Amino acid sequence: MVLEVLSILFQVMLPLSIPVVVGAILVRFKGLETKNILTLVLYFLMPGMVFETLMTAEVSFSDVYKTLSFCILNVFLLWLVAKLLGKALKLPSPERAGLTLVSTLTNSVNYGIPLVLLAFGQLGLDKASVYVIIQLFIVNTVGVYFAARSNFSVKNAVKSVFSLPTIYAALLACTLRFFHVGLPAGIEKGAAMIAAAYSPVVLAILGAQMAGVKNSELNQEARSTFWWGLFMRLIAAPLIACLGLSILQIKGVLFSVLFILSSMPVAVNAVILSEKFDASPKFVSKCILWTTLASFIVLPVLIMLVK
Repeated sequence: MVLEVLSILFQVMLPLSIPVVVGAILVRFKGLETKNILTLVLYFLMPGMVFETLMTAEVSFSDVYKTLSFCILNVFLLWLVAKLLGKALKLPSPERAGLTLVSTLTNSVNYGIPLVLLAFGQLGLDKASVYVIIQLFIVNTVGVYFAARSNFSVKNAVKSVFSLPTIYAALLACTLRFFHVGLPAGIEKGAAMIAAAYSPVVLAILGAQMAGVKNSELNQEARSTFWWGLFMRLIAAPLIACLGLSILQIKGVLFSVLFILSSMPVAVNAVILSEKFDASPKFVSKCILWTTLASFIVLPVLIMLVK
């Protein structure tokens, strides 16, 4: 078992860590600003990656249906456990919202996609592409609702989803595949180049963002909540994902991919929402930092269990 975990560390986690470390170094010593790079990712690299993957993916309608069903069930179960835990601990409203964000929003795009590609190959990436599209909706709708129920607007949430070109890239790819329309070789090669550039760039951004996340000091009550946040993301989330996958009778590569993506550390987007809606941002920031660091040990073990 130890040898298998070490093998995954060297074959999967070590390659991932290189651009992450480079991103952190560039922030520390060169003052790298990620704002413009994020624009490049959101409006160019991510749509290109999703389009290319969906055009070539070996994904059936059954995969889409099962992935959608799992995402809905998994978010509901995580929300329910976080809600019950928040009530049991008698947490104030901001910390309940923060705990819910930590429990439900995972870094499945910036970190999860490159990880799945290295761990499960192109077939794993094909399965993960559907999950990514669904997660875009979840973060921009359900995530906003969890962060600020009183300020939640369904209209604005849906508008924010459709302001991103990734959705249109996915719709275009699905339409072309439905009508069995292929791309000219030159355009296909260009799309493949964009897709190949996605992983190293987003991992470097992840490193830059991690370097900018503050390991804030928390008050005594928030410290207790912090440990429960780690418990929810590192222990409860994989168990709940396994339960949801078993209920839906999902097996094979799709099981492995959905299980790993659901067990990823807290999404960096969670702190953006927590700061915007005052959902205990210090607590969320600390959870992002430590769940990401812990993931370099936890995820190889989980990958070994499902491979």
